[in-house]
Amino acid sequence: MTTSTELTVASLTSGQLTALHESFSADPVLKQRQNAIVRISVDELAIDHEVATSLSTTVSNRIDDWKVTNQKKSGRCWLFAALNLLRVGAKQTLGVKEFEFSQNYATYFDKLERANYFLESILETAERGEDDRLVQWLLHTVLGDGGQWNMAVNIFRKYGAVPKSAMPETESSSNTGRMNAVLRSLLRRGAQELRRLRHDGDTAGQEQAKARIIADVHRILALHLGTPPSAVDWEYTDDAKCFHREGILTPQQFLAKYTTINLDDYVCLVDDPRTDHPKGTTLTVAHLGNVIDAEPVLYLNVDIGLAKRLAKDAILDGEPVWFGCDVGPQMVRKDGIWDARLYDYAGLYGAELAMDKEARVRFGESAMTHAMLLTGVDVLDGETRRWRVENSWGEEAGDQGFFTMADNWFDEYVFEVVVNKWRLSPELRQALDAEPAVLPAWDPMGALA
Repeated sequence: MTTSTELTVASLTSGQLTALHESFSADPVLKQRQNAIVRISVDELAIDHEVATSLSTTVSNRIDDWKVTNQKKSGRCWLFAALNLLRVGAKQTLGVKEFEFSQNYATYFDKLERANYFLESILETAERGEDDRLVQWLLHTVLGDGGQWNMAVNIFRKYGAVPKSAMPETESSSNTGRMNAVLRSLLRRGAQELRRLRHDGDTAGQEQAKARIIADVHRILALHLGTPPSAVDWEYTDDAKCFHREGILTPQQFLAKYTTINLDDYVCLVDDPRTDHPKGTTLTVAHLGNVIDAEPVLYLNVDIGLAKRLAKDAILDGEPVWFGCDVGPQMVRKDGIWDARLYDYAGLYGAELAMDKEARVRFGESAMTHAMLLTGVDVLDGETRRWRVENSWGEEAGDQGFFTMADNWFDEYVFEVVVNKWRLSPELRQALDAEPAVLPAWDPMGALA
């Protein structure tokens, strides 16, 4: 006998399954949908043609007049977007229409630093069991391609940047899967060794082992990505056909000479929709970073309406905006469009699927997965209507690689924008000085683009 508070474990019965099959077969509309879905992509059936065709791809304010980049089979969108932001000023300074910083150079040092960051986290948590949630999270997420705005800034501050010609893409930088798998195996084995040495109290052995592991990581990265230059003998011809011989520049000198923004002036605004995280306060995430002793990932939690307004103002002032979003939902990739009403899966399946932004975050349905650059906005009577986006997926999709985002999609699926601090109100600038709330490592706000 069970009490009223006990749950009865009920398995599916053959009778239930028979009733479900019979109900489905008796519905001619469902049979028609089944016949279509087994032969045609469900996206083609669920798309709202009227919504898709009504989204204009023109905007009233557009900055871009350049070609998009291509991250290919890698998850380096956050680095591409950050370098795409920096190259706007670099092109102006150089007097050229087309220019790219080396994404491979930034990738190399991000992975080397992130390996060190992981090993330090393993030593920090060595007293916990292997089945501890944090330890398992560290081992599970080790050395992916994704990142955050502050992590890109950490690499630029420490290592500078070089032109793409100085360290071009390689097969592995554009297709990181195998390299990452090897590095993960190396680091997980290293974690096992370091935890054992820490438990044994062997400090000297621990230091030697970590140095050996870092040397192994360095060797693997050099084999896959090439050797990063310590200096660049920079010569180029500008668009006016004038030749420039700039001489030997270190990567730090190159970054300082050819970029026009001060990275220290920028802040990452996040829309954390959960009501227990107040707007106007700062957040960070434990064990989220890439460079030891560098600036931590810091978010200022604001309403999405404010984030949109500040992004709009930046574009109107001629400044592109780095942003992070949940890129997959309600997107037609080949057309390069996003609209929150684009697909009606609920109507097609006859099942309720809708969740608001807060619920999607709380229940694992949505998180930041991709970073890009806002390069245009359509404004009518002071209100934003749609946005132009520089993606890093090559020129095949959208308008030669540029996408169009409906304003309603921004509300639902954009989580972060990066703006200059001077655009903030005095109250929000003051909030940046407060101690941030520290979210656990596995919190959705720690998702990597």
